[in-house]
Amino acid sequence: MVHPIPTTPGRHVALVRPDELTELEADGVDATLQRAGSGQRYLAEDWMPLRMLPDGTMLVATSARAGDASLADALAEELGAPVTFVPVDSWTLRRAVLGRFHGAVADAAANELHDRNPTLSARVVFSRTQKLTGGALLLIAIACAVVWPAPTGIAALTAASLVFLAGTGFKFVVATQGARYDVVERITDTEVAALDDADLPTYTVLVPVFREANIVAQLIDNLGGLDYPVHKLEVIILTEEEDQETRDAIASANPPPHFRVISVPKGHPQTKPRACNVGLYVATGDFLVIYDAEDTPDPDQLKKALIAFARGGESTVCVQAALNYFNARENVLTRMFTLEYSYWFDYMLAGLDHSSLPIPLGGTSNHFRTASLVELGGWDPYNVTEDADLGIRASAVGYRVGVINSTTMEEANTSIPNFIRQRSRWIKGYMQTSLVHARRPVALIREIGLRRFSAFVLLIAGTPATFLCVLPFSALTLVTFAVPQGTLQALFPVWVLWLCLFNFLVGNAIMIYLSMMGPFKRGTFHLILWSLLNPVYWTLHSIAAYKALWQLLTRPHYWEKTEHGLTTQGPADGTTAS
Repeated sequence: MVHPIPTTPGRHVALVRPDELTELEADGVDATLQRAGSGQRYLAEDWMPLRMLPDGTMLVATSARAGDASLADALAEELGAPVTFVPVDSWTLRRAVLGRFHGAVADAAANELHDRNPTLSARVVFSRTQKLTGGALLLIAIACAVVWPAPTGIAALTAASLVFLAGTGFKFVVATQGARYDVVERITDTEVAALDDADLPTYTVLVPVFREANIVAQLIDNLGGLDYPVHKLEVIILTEEEDQETRDAIASANPPPHFRVISVPKGHPQTKPRACNVGLYVATGDFLVIYDAEDTPDPDQLKKALIAFARGGESTVCVQAALNYFNARENVLTRMFTLEYSYWFDYMLAGLDHSSLPIPLGGTSNHFRTASLVELGGWDPYNVTEDADLGIRASAVGYRVGVINSTTMEEANTSIPNFIRQRSRWIKGYMQTSLVHARRPVALIREIGLRRFSAFVLLIAGTPATFLCVLPFSALTLVTFAVPQGTLQALFPVWVLWLCLFNFLVGNAIMIYLSMMGPFKRGTFHLILWSLLNPVYWTLHSIAAYKALWQLLTRPHYWEKTEHGLTTQGPADGTTAS
């Protein structure tokens, strides 16, 4: 039963009532007809053909354009038949597109950035030039070690010392600049209250989860507390296709209607950024934010982000909220974790922002202009620290990343093996990002300038290099106490030993000092003395760095999963770090 709607002369469009959709669907769809178009187009234009009806009209599904005469005319001309519209729910249409273009979505999520610009993708770990250069340098180093072992050892120690000193010195300078300036975007409660819900844009929340059945109920509670009109908010929970256990747990938690679950098509690599690209494919929000499964964002965080975007103008592509930990007091590791993040978000990011240097994004609580994110090509699914890479790519085209005075509470890592898995992935991602942008250093210098390029090298490449130096320097320092002085001087000149000792003492002193700075802005003064354990904490990072280097060579795109839900505490326990 169809009902004609008047349109322009010579055309007509018929409208099928929603209660007739089940009957129409039962007759099947014409897959060949649908594949003549593209999923991206169907989602962007809000329509998808279903099949030809016996009366010679084309049955077309749409979620909001059933009365659009201009669309009916355009489709009738394109498809060669008058159009009969089927009004469907927006998510019915999106799921239908995902189902029909399953393979294309999986391929686009994995390879669109690489297909668009291969040099910006970590799909190829080492370029041909990097392989040849690296192989040549390795052969030269081995030859020098065989022919001139002592001078080669001295040169290697000197180079490592300079790298270590440059990396720690850069962090010290930037963080102390951040301490002088409070460049975080300060947004008051009054400004938030002045927003009119009727004027707010649509907002998409992406939550990639994998084997998180134990915490999805908590996730739904946490994100259900966001202060945003639900008819303008879509929360998309992204689950891997084989992860039925997590989807069952979500269904059992009875999420609100604006929560939607998407199964990410199987594909390689199986990473968080690939899942996020699938979410970006179906997202309809003007703005978009990423949260992890265990996150508890401030209720007004989305509104604060909108105000920051309005202030920053079109050049602000992303605003980053701070992270803090609700289980900071649980054990020594969670205390060190909290100290590190306090220093990073309160001082390091502030210093980078003040100096207009590239900001590597955090993995969660990043708020984006959706259109700008699409323009950048989304996330690189082959880079296991996709957030840092995206921050550099955004900087290369002149976009700005801001920081807002809003906090997302997370679960600090409670387990050392879990911590090593997490940090090895992060450090491997920094290595990948360094390799990607080292393919085109001259072009990157032209794009962002020599000063910002130097900052990129010292931060993104310097961080893993610094961590790789920690274990050798620590071992050498211990050896100096165990081996007679005459033996050491016979192997190494005194100035080399003094340089290594200087690095060990001053480098660790710098990082202890920076860790001690962290609690001051957040008032967590009970954590200050724990900063003295920073050399031990950095030793864990060094172990993770060597694991990262090994995986870069053997399993570059493997996503080392961090287990969540291991803590015995929660936000309701009153154990927050702030």
